[in-house]
Amino acid sequence: MSSDTRFWHPFADMAAVRGHEILITRGEGVYVWDAAGTRYLDGTASLWCVNVGHGRTEIVEAVAAQMRELAGYSAFGAFTNRPAETLAERLAGYADGLVDDPRIFFGLGGGDAIDTAAKLARRYFAAIGQPDRVHLIGRSQGYHGTHGLGTSIGGIPANQAGMGPLDPDTSHVPWDSLEALEAEFERVGPERVAAVFAEPVIGAGGVHRVPPGYLQGLAALCERYGALFVADAVIGAFGRLGTWFAADRFGLRPDMIAFAKGVTSGYLPLGGVVVSGRVAQPFFEEGGLWFRHGQTYSGHATCCAAAHANLDIIEREGLLERGRELEDEITAAMRPLEGGALVGEVRVGIGALAAVAFDPDALAEHPDLPARTFAAAKERGVLVRPLGDAVAISPPLTITREQVGQAAEGIGEAVAAVAAGLGRAPSAAGA
Repeated sequence: MSSDTRFWHPFADMAAVRGHEILITRGEGVYVWDAAGTRYLDGTASLWCVNVGHGRTEIVEAVAAQMRELAGYSAFGAFTNRPAETLAERLAGYADGLVDDPRIFFGLGGGDAIDTAAKLARRYFAAIGQPDRVHLIGRSQGYHGTHGLGTSIGGIPANQAGMGPLDPDTSHVPWDSLEALEAEFERVGPERVAAVFAEPVIGAGGVHRVPPGYLQGLAALCERYGALFVADAVIGAFGRLGTWFAADRFGLRPDMIAFAKGVTSGYLPLGGVVVSGRVAQPFFEEGGLWFRHGQTYSGHATCCAAAHANLDIIEREGLLERGRELEDEITAAMRPLEGGALVGEVRVGIGALAAVAFDPDALAEHPDLPARTFAAAKERGVLVRPLGDAVAISPPLTITREQVGQAAEGIGEAVAAVAAGLGRAPSAAGA
């Protein structure tokens, strides 16, 4: 690659990236290749999203066929297209029994799905005569995209630094404390809270599993105080937690569900919100009440066609069930890394994802441990996701038990190599 680039990478230290780009040229199954022909096991499914694996010709063919007929057309006003209509029906069917009388609002990805849900929560309460309900509560370590409201609702301080004033009607509570959430309702004033946003399993904030009963308690508090519960299933849906929408894994009944990523397995940009009939009702009744929100590509015909082909694969190959199986396989493969040099804990046990979190003292001394481990794992042919205090995996759901073992072995060797470079001897548990 050249020593400079015109491409400004998202979430990147561009001073370090310039001249050191990792040019991925193709993918097949759970593997991707770079420009030099080096093969990597894609332990992250790109960015938590390629659930059906790379190179699925069924999706390519569905996209090409749709583009030959109609690539896309605005869905503003009364305009529509068949793929958007049928996909909305399909997703509503998956959500039946989870969300009452569901309606589907399409967007482009997870970030605008969150902003859609946040704006709709406020607009809904204004529509039913409670305009003071504008406050939105997020959780520490929560990630809800980088759009305007999502940046404010998210609970990762680094993503907010230097961005100027955040939305003043947002606040955060510890990610695992119902007591703190209840206290925040009382502090803000229950009559002012529009919605609480929660990931069923925290992803980018470090792969944290909430305590038993926490999510059910969160939903109960929202019901008690009259606020809406928005489940952020952008990472967890479409098999990552072994169910269609992640919230159903916990028996929850959210008012809205934000989704993206796995709905097309990242083959084309698509996201949206499953909206309960109660929230949708004021806008579907006679009277001309509009939700003046949406994107040029909302309900994009080709993106919806890609989603149909992707969902066909998930159904045909039993990938929801495979997500549950991977939960145990990943746990068995990754758990032995716990107790090794530099390792604080291994976070596993819910869905097809895991994280190796570093010892807090070691991380304080060497804040770049996640980046160092990413580089060392890459040298060993495994791509992982460096997070604030950990490295994470969330492989395609098509990965085999043997390939899970290969990923865990590569991560273990990478951590050991980083430890050796820092003069840390491996312990028996991590050897």
